[in-house]
Amino acid sequence: MKSVSKVADEIKPSGIRKFFDIVSEMPDAISLGVGEPDFDTPWHVVDEGIYSLEQGRTYYTSNSGLMDLRQEICNWYERKYNISYEAAKNCLITVGGSEGIDLALRALINPGDEVIIPEPSYVSYVPCASLTGAVPVTIDLKNENQFKLTEAELAEHITDKTKVLILSYPNNPTGAIMTKEDLEPIARLAIENDLYVISDEIYSELTYTEEPHFSIASLPGMKERTIVINGFSKAFAMTGWRLGYALAPEKIAKLMIKIHQFCIMCAPTTSQYAAVEALRNGDNDVLNMKESYDERRRYLLKRLENIGMPAFEPLGAFYIFPSIQKFGMSSDEFATKLLQEQKLAVVPGNAFGNSGEGFIRISYAYSIDQLREALDRIEAFVSK
Repeated sequence: MKSVSKVADEIKPSGIRKFFDIVSEMPDAISLGVGEPDFDTPWHVVDEGIYSLEQGRTYYTSNSGLMDLRQEICNWYERKYNISYEAAKNCLITVGGSEGIDLALRALINPGDEVIIPEPSYVSYVPCASLTGAVPVTIDLKNENQFKLTEAELAEHITDKTKVLILSYPNNPTGAIMTKEDLEPIARLAIENDLYVISDEIYSELTYTEEPHFSIASLPGMKERTIVINGFSKAFAMTGWRLGYALAPEKIAKLMIKIHQFCIMCAPTTSQYAAVEALRNGDNDVLNMKESYDERRRYLLKRLENIGMPAFEPLGAFYIFPSIQKFGMSSDEFATKLLQEQKLAVVPGNAFGNSGEGFIRISYAYSIDQLREALDRIEAFVSK
């Protein structure tokens, strides 16, 4: 038989799902591995989805998505982050944020273009870039910089073939954020070198500093070269609704919509109606969940410090990225033995890139009782 796609064949399976699949068949096991809120979708959001079904709203929407939803998204970014977008020109509703990342790359890349991906990072960036024919260029970020991308690191990796920089802040897996002051030199380099930026802001609402999340798209000269990716999975606890969105310059948005209409048609109609309600009336839901995550975050920091597993303070998302280097094991070995001996699943740091070696990712999107039990098991494991 003829060969299959070489690129697809060489893509490695997700390091996150590997441990999730094992723990799902292990009685009495606890998983801190999956980045999924433990909260139910707020009832008023669910109720709006149900109401849309009762009203027979089960038809396709436009390829771009419901105009009401796109307008609410633009209102949200104006209100929260002081960036003005036009619903009819700049906004596209996608099947989760992940589709938005894929569409943005496919709209921008020609074979051989280089895509810079700072790591540790979300597991889909490198495979999605490879599938477009791009050359992924990874930057190994440093723990001593709290895994923030620095101007010097970016400048070192830019070539005449570089077309796209992917930013993911607040970051999965580290919990790192980048402030306005951190992003300004990155923006200058992007403008000087005519780079597009894909800014994955799916955890934007889960920022634990006094200052809210800052989007690089709000800096002068950046909105016209930035594709913002966001969605409803994390902030509104709507993972299974599979709904995200992209905000992009009009020319790029048109290309993304063109690809989207042939591959997907439109995002789920019921989810779109529910999302309108989430944006209009869900601020308190987001705040309440964020406060609970913050309590868990502070608990984990203190427990891990007492156990002897140092981690810098994560100021965003719902992950913490402690070092396990002192134990003389690789990330895979540590995670595997922890699962075997204590029935506790975490994700090895190298699942997110080479610079994640020597760390593990712990998700605190779990109840405080589960976290207490999990940290007791970690303490028993490392005490040996």
